Order: sequence, then structure tokens, then C-alpha cells
Amino acid sequence: MELDIQCEEMSPSRWAELLTTMKSCKTIRLDDCNLSSSNCEDLSSIINTNPSLTELKLNNNELGDEGVEYLCKGLLTPSCSLQKLWLQNCNLTSASCETLRSVLSAQPSLTELHVGDNRLGTAGVKVLCQGMMNPSCKLQKLQLEYCELTADIVEALNTALQSKPTLKELSLSNNTLGDTAVKQLCRGLVEASCNLELLHLENCGITSDSCMEISAVLRNKSSLMDLSVGDNKIGDSGLALLCQGLMHPSCKIQKLWLWDCDLTSASCKDLSRLISTKETLTEISLIDNNLRDSGMEMLCQALKDPRSKLQELWVRECGLTTACCKAVSSALSTNKHLKVLHIGENKLGDAGVELLCEGLMHPNCNIQSLWLGNCDLTAGCCATLATVMATKQCLTELDLSYNPLEDEGIRKICEALKKPSCNVQQLILYDILWSSEVDDELRALEESKPEVKIIS
Repeated sequence: MELDIQCEEMSPSRWAELLTTMKSCKTIRLDDCNLSSSNCEDLSSIINTNPSLTELKLNNNELGDEGVEYLCKGLLTPSCSLQKLWLQNCNLTSASCETLRSVLSAQPSLTELHVGDNRLGTAGVKVLCQGMMNPSCKLQKLQLEYCELTADIVEALNTALQSKPTLKELSLSNNTLGDTAVKQLCRGLVEASCNLELLHLENCGITSDSCMEISAVLRNKSSLMDLSVGDNKIGDSGLALLCQGLMHPSCKIQKLWLWDCDLTSASCKDLSRLISTKETLTEISLIDNNLRDSGMEMLCQALKDPRSKLQELWVRECGLTTACCKAVSSALSTNKHLKVLHIGENKLGDAGVELLCEGLMHPNCNIQSLWLGNCDLTAGCCATLATVMATKQCLTELDLSYNPLEDEGIRKICEALKKPSCNVQQLILYDILWSSEVDDELRALEESKPEVKIIS
């Protein structure tokens, strides 16, 4: 049994009602429910008396250190079988870390701990690392984003990693680590016995200076499948170093996020080689990099390589125009694996989307999710888009937000949605002006096709 409630104010009567339900739940999720430390006292009792409970998610509640202390009393009982604990943005400080350390040391069932968006600080996380070093700790996933960590945390983390072969996922994004600390962390990861599968280092103050060490992790940890270094100024020179590790035969990367990394079209030669030859790579995000049309054309050439198995490509806000759309269309008509294309916030225009639609209509194209928000589109391209919607049954999600489609364009899209052959289940239309008559038509359409969700 699963309890999943979000953004609901809890009255005493409603809370009492839910407590009865919780006694038999395997999963309890109560994000954004205005919970406090007093609710944690009740939850502690539930943890103690419900041995089937394996996941507890309490993100975005004002639990505070006192609330976590109550929770941990339940977590430390022998009957507790909790595996996943989410406490993101719960107003915790370093004071909570001592209590959580006890849980890590004594509760081998706990495999996931998510405590991001809390002011734990370096001192607090050092205490958590002591708990990780206990042989009883079997932690597999540790999420420490936005925890006000500094470079001083790395020595403690590396020591913990040495004793933790179970660890599979480590997220340290949005902490001011810097190159020196990231180099030290990567050297520790290479030496550690852990089989890391996910490493997130977004917005950590990384430059090209530490990319050789990250590359070494990619070469030496064949288990690593998910790397995110977005929002770091690594530049083209840093990307070239990363690609040395990414192209190594032992690297089995699947998901690579490089958004806002100061990349230009000069990086696209290396990226194209990666996309065309690294058959494990299924998802790459290049959002907010100045790739330009010339860079995108190189990527499209790689997508046409039979060895490419890429399923998701994110190139939003990459300085693209109509000029690259013929190449994108050709790639769409060739690559059978690509399922998700985020190409919004580029000046494609109606002419560009008309070209894209030629590729989308090709029998080889299997696109499921297409994002064209803020692409300078008008009603002029909507008839062609409507044809794609009504013809390509694989297409289930379409984003046309922030485009001046007006009544004429929205009506054409609606006509396509009405057709039995259209399989679009989610249509995203943020910040588009239309008349009250069209609004009534959209609401009527949702009622007649309840499987369709129109988000505006």
C-alpha cells in the first residue's frame, strides 16, 4: 500500500485519519504538507510499529532538528525496515547529523539518504561520514546538494568511500568545492572500492583544470553510467579532456549532462565522435551552450551513424536557427533510437519547424517527446504540426509554450488532438494568449479525451 500526498495542509482530523492508513503502508510520501516536529513524533511511532514501511519521503517540510530526532528514535528500533529516507529542504542543521550518524551506524536496511537543501555544513557532513564508515552501514545513495559544503569535506568523504563498496550514487551538486577539492575527490574515487554508478557535480566551481581527474574516474570506474557536471565553466578544453575518459573502452556512460558548460561549436567534433561511437550513451544534455548551427550540424551527422544509440538529446538555448533544421530533419529520418528532442528556446521559426516535420513524418522516426517552446513559431506552422500529431502515434508529448500561436494556431492543434489517430497525451502551452472561446474548446476537449492533459 502506498500513501502519496503533496501540497496539502494537514488539519488535526486529516492527520489522525492518515495515521490510521500509515500503519499498513509500504511507502509514505508527504512532500510540502506543512509538517512540523510534532508530526515527526507520530511518524516515529509508525516507523516503529509498521515493519513493512520501506520508503519515507518528507521533503519541503519544517521538521527541524527536533523533528529528525523524533524520527531517528523510530529508525533505531529493531523492527524498523526503512530503506529510503528523503529529508530535502526540511530546515535541518549540523545538529541533525549526529542523530543521523547513529542511524547510519546501526541501521543496515537504510540504503538511500537524501538530505539536500539543508544547512548541514562541512562539520555536519563530516559527522555523517563517520556513520558511513561503520561496517553496519550499507548506504547505496547519498544526496548532499545545497548543503553548504566546502573543500574541507573531501578528506572525510574519501575516507568514508574507502570503506563503502556498497555506494552507487553520490550527488554533491551546488556546493562550493572548487577544482582542488574535486581533484582530490576524484583521486579518492579511483582508489575506492565502491562501484559508483552516478556522480553529480553540478555548479561545484569546476573548470578545465579538474577535468583530467574526472576523466580518470570515467576510465577506471566502468560502473559509472550517469555523470553530470552542468553549470561548471569547463569550456571546450575541459570537454576535450573529459572525452578522453568517455571514449575509453572501459567507460560505459549512459547519461551525460553538460548544460551551461561554456561549450562552443569547437566541442561538437569531440561530442559527435562520442555520440556516433559510444553505443552505451543514451542521453546527453547540452542546454545553454553556444553550439550554433555549425555545431548542431556536426551532432546531426553523428546521429545518422548506425552505431549511435542516443535516445534523448537536449539542445535548448544553443543559438540554433532555421539554418540547422534541414540537418536535424535528416537525422530524425535516419535515427530510429531517438525518442526525446528538447530543441526549444532557439530561433527555428515556422520554416525551420516545417523542415523538422519532414523528418518527424519519416517511418524511421520514433520521437515520443518534442519540445519547441519559445522557437518563434506562429500559426503558420501549426497545420504541419497538426499533421504530425495525427499521423505519428509514437508522439505522446509536445511543448509549444511561449510561441505566439494565437487562436488560429491553437485551433489547428486542437483539431489534431480530436482525431482518434492522435496519441498525444500531454500538450504544454504556457504563456500563449487565446480567446475565451478557444479556452472553452480546450476544456471541452479535455473532458471528451480525459487521457489528454493540457498544461497552460
